[in-house]
Amino acid sequence: MKTVSLSGSLRENVGKKDAKMQRYAAKVPCVLYGGKEQVHFSTDAVNFKAILFTPETFLIKITIGDKSYDAILKDVQYHPVEDNVLHADFYQVEADKPVVVSLPVKVAGTSPGVIRGGKLKVKLSRLKVKGLIAKIPEFIEINISKLNVGQGVKVKDLSFENLTILELPNNVVLDVKVARGITLADEEPAEENA
Repeated sequence: MKTVSLSGSLRENVGKKDAKMQRYAAKVPCVLYGGKEQVHFSTDAVNFKAILFTPETFLIKITIGDKSYDAILKDVQYHPVEDNVLHADFYQVEADKPVVVSLPVKVAGTSPGVIRGGKLKVKLSRLKVKGLIAKIPEFIEINISKLNVGQGVKVKDLSFENLTILELPNNVVLDVKVARGITLADEEPAEENA
């Protein structure tokens, strides 16, 4: 899993008035939970660009004063009109405790069905998984080199060492559909010979 560093400063006061002052100073009020105690802190709003505007999931090393924490981003609240980050929740992770994260799906290989005119449809671009933070990969890779037209990959078809997929087993992750107006090359000679 990729790692991003983020630094912040402890919030002396917690409440709406303080949060408003933090936002006015281009800072985002945040909370870190999951450890022994909750830590309320703020960080510069620009720090979220590297974390939010990407399909990837990161392990975030948060430094607050002289303490450092490993965390994942759990929730973000946005301004309803301006899309500015209003608040962020981070979950502290520990090496020996499983954590739930959402990982991007990446496709590998070339599908024979796509070569024959089919269209690859990725229905789940992210999968929710559970595992120890050290064993969680950057993404879920699915090989499509054996998929023909009309075939797909369901959640129950996937298995990864040290990971549990938390999606419904019958959910279709991706499939190869027949494109409109395309007839399959294998079917045409059979019809002509008949």
